[in-house]
Amino acid sequence: MLYAVAHSVVRPVVMAVWRPTVRGLENIPATGPVILASNHLSFADSVVIPVVVPRSVVFLAKADYFTGTGLRGAASRAWFGGLGMLPVDRDDSRAALGSLDIALEVLSRGEAFGIYPEGTRSRDGRLYRGRTGVAHLALQAGVPVVPVGLAGTEKLQPVGARLPRLAKVSVSFGAPLHFGSYEQSVPSARARRRVTDEIMAAIAELTGQPMADHYNDRPLES
Repeated sequence: MLYAVAHSVVRPVVMAVWRPTVRGLENIPATGPVILASNHLSFADSVVIPVVVPRSVVFLAKADYFTGTGLRGAASRAWFGGLGMLPVDRDDSRAALGSLDIALEVLSRGEAFGIYPEGTRSRDGRLYRGRTGVAHLALQAGVPVVPVGLAGTEKLQPVGARLPRLAKVSVSFGAPLHFGSYEQSVPSARARRRVTDEIMAAIAELTGQPMADHYNDRPLES
């Protein structure tokens, strides 16, 4: 209910003000579990994707957004909860591992789950090596992965900016990727790496970003 209200209010505003260019929406299954794996350029990415996708997309968000007090805290919880986000403590290693279980639960309910395989935002425009959590989810849940390519969101809300700015934004959704040939009860590390690399290559094809051959470590303040 909260998502429906937020989506009906936020979507028209975003579409009218920023007028994002959206391609490939037909590649997103109308129903059933699916993973949307995207490059990551800005805090605004987790708003842009749910706004342009016609079905609910669940993302994980910093627990801090859900723990504030007073009116500001209530507004923050309503905003992020309304966009379908779930809280996770990124600084707790056990909670980070538990986030995969949360994602599997979301997928088991037949919902769409959004993830950034890079782990954190790219600050230099390159597409960094993907972490294998996305492959773990795809292989264990046996669901398709739709690659997502974002462009311009780093200008919409640059790192450190509190409010969004006017910017030209585009969102491209690629053809679903299926990994049935890798199906096994416990996917091997090699299989997870191959699947992740295939997903990242599909994202790079959508964005045209140069690919880095290493991980993008999260800075102390992000």
